[in-house]
Amino acid sequence: MLKRDYRFITELRSVPISVDLADNKHYLSELFDDCSDFVIREFKLEHGPSAILFFIDGMANSDEINAAMRALMILEGGEQLIDNISESVLPVSQIQKADNYGDLLASVLGGDSGVIIDRNNKALLMGLRGAEKRSINEPETESVIRGPREGFVENIRTNTSMVRRKLKTPHLKMKPMVLGRESNTSIVVTYLEDLADPKMVEEVIGRLNKIDIDAVLESGYIEELIQDSAYSPFPQVQYTERPDMVAAALLQGRVGIMVDGTPFVLLVPFVFTEIMQASEDYYERFQISTLIRWLRYLFLILSMLTPALYVAITTYHQDLLPTTLLLSVAAAREAIPFPAVVEALIMEVTFEALREAGIRLPKTIGSAVSILGALVVGQAAVQAGIVSAPMVIVVSITGIASFTIPRFNGAIAVRMLRFPILIAASLFGLYGILVAIMLIIGHMASLRSFGVPYLSPLAPLSSSDLKDVLIRSPWWGMKKRPDFMHVQDAQRLGQELRDEIIVDSGQRGRHVPHQQDEKEGET
Repeated sequence: MLKRDYRFITELRSVPISVDLADNKHYLSELFDDCSDFVIREFKLEHGPSAILFFIDGMANSDEINAAMRALMILEGGEQLIDNISESVLPVSQIQKADNYGDLLASVLGGDSGVIIDRNNKALLMGLRGAEKRSINEPETESVIRGPREGFVENIRTNTSMVRRKLKTPHLKMKPMVLGRESNTSIVVTYLEDLADPKMVEEVIGRLNKIDIDAVLESGYIEELIQDSAYSPFPQVQYTERPDMVAAALLQGRVGIMVDGTPFVLLVPFVFTEIMQASEDYYERFQISTLIRWLRYLFLILSMLTPALYVAITTYHQDLLPTTLLLSVAAAREAIPFPAVVEALIMEVTFEALREAGIRLPKTIGSAVSILGALVVGQAAVQAGIVSAPMVIVVSITGIASFTIPRFNGAIAVRMLRFPILIAASLFGLYGILVAIMLIIGHMASLRSFGVPYLSPLAPLSSSDLKDVLIRSPWWGMKKRPDFMHVQDAQRLGQELRDEIIVDSGQRGRHVPHQQDEKEGET
């Protein structure tokens, strides 16, 4: 008697497939009662036993299913029928066998097609998936001027193939997993076997195996469950929808986590300095990448401290302003009924609301609403005497500065920390700002991302890794991978070409004879 009372399909791994075809058909029909998308078809092999084929409509390729059925219908029967079919009959590249209903249902609900033949206690699982999927487009959240224009999609097999095209090596491992008692979401843990620290890989897989949740609908579920410090505003797991970013991270010895149904891939470990790095930094010349990186750090400071500095100076430290500027600010704030901190909070909250509204509205009107809303609300607030013009300028600079941070989750952390720093500035002035900054730095120094210090390579200091923090050294200057990652092979780049260029003072081409040189020699 087949088990019918169960909670999750993993419990059905103890239920074997019956040798009686009628029992199997009746059991599947009961399991998928009131499921209009479940298709079960009984047919007869030529001069052989009966069989059933079943799949989920919309997740399997109907043309390939028909071709497989034609191959089965002209097949002679036999005692080792399942083995014969899997080895030499079916025109399907991916075929697996299952002897229990737990593995069978997990595969069929993932898009495979199942076949059970009478007098056999095993089922064939054919990889004939054909669900509709989004085409590969440029990532919307990580656009670049120079670099690949392809981004991940919601199909996990498409995503794994995009990474495989970047790293064509057998060392690229992709370990499959299934998470979620109800969703049974496919997960792939990817890493380079010859680079990644085995202990790091073991830790990632161990944390994933301990996740016990009813469903995983997006990679954000996993991010919150596996990060080291759940209550920290700083992200300890990176996510990206760019295959080149994943390939670059794997080449550093990091580990990627792909989740079926989402275009965002998780990367661990993740340190603070990577918040300020973009993929385009490594595609442009190192001089412009370094200047842009300095600009990002400058605007990171402005985004976090500008409103607090304005409140602290106008409230407690007016003597820091030049007399002319102080008179101008005082005149602008003369008719304002609120203290500077209330004024700043009103404008900051309004700006965040406008930014959120611009994201949620349709794209055709979202940008227009956010821009017009900021202009209209700001101008109306100034004219009504609710806020001062200098405060509108401060909030505008702060908002623009936050958009220069490449990582969206890093920008969110800065936006959240802006408010407690603002409160500290309103209570204690510049001293409050300094204390808040010290507390934030101390908190960051205590964080770990899968055992890696969050402020690496700044604290603990690794001088050899500073070539890719505030500056972006040229590629010939980054011969080794980051030391704090503890990779198996630290060497990244050979030295022969660079030595050759240095010997010739960068003028290797002068040894190549040109037509003009030959004419001058004849003259």
